[in-house]
Amino acid sequence: MLMKGAPSREPAAGNPGEGADSLLRATAKGDEAAFARLYDLVAGRVYGLIRRVLRDAAQAEEVTQEVMVEVWRTAGRFDPARGTATAWVFTIAHRRAVDRVRSEQAGSDRVRRLVPEREAQHDVVVEEATARLERQQVRRCLKTLTELQREAITLAYYGGYTYSEVAQLLEAALPTVKTRMRDGLIRLRDCLGVSVA
Repeated sequence: MLMKGAPSREPAAGNPGEGADSLLRATAKGDEAAFARLYDLVAGRVYGLIRRVLRDAAQAEEVTQEVMVEVWRTAGRFDPARGTATAWVFTIAHRRAVDRVRSEQAGSDRVRRLVPEREAQHDVVVEEATARLERQQVRRCLKTLTELQREAITLAYYGGYTYSEVAQLLEAALPTVKTRMRDGLIRLRDCLGVSVA
């Protein structure tokens, strides 16, 4: 699969056990073979994540290509102090998929606004304002979590991954992921002011 804007893909030889972090660092230096190995290592899982968000195979393939081109172009921005290369790539993938969903929703909203509705509507402005405030509060509270907590919760709740899939994606032990997610959810609950009966 040839990507526009990325180096041509030829069969990648090399160390099969080579980690995503080192491949991404080599990619940042322009190493096309390292990028090819990185692509082979993560593209399938990137597609899976995007497919879960978009639910449309053709769009998921298109967004996967966009993500991999972005990885090639921005590999130098990866900071290993903030997380693993795999998590960095999945964060890009999730953002792109969500952006696509938002774009599709905005298009649908525009079409709906063009068609006059004859039925009495409830107060849409109040609902949208409330939803926007809730999203802002959730984003603010997510920023209070550790990187692993935030990534794990995002993959599980927005990406639809199971605990074991999250552990695999983040290259972390399953008990560690479960503990971080539990602690993160408790912090989110407290931050959001949600009371448990």
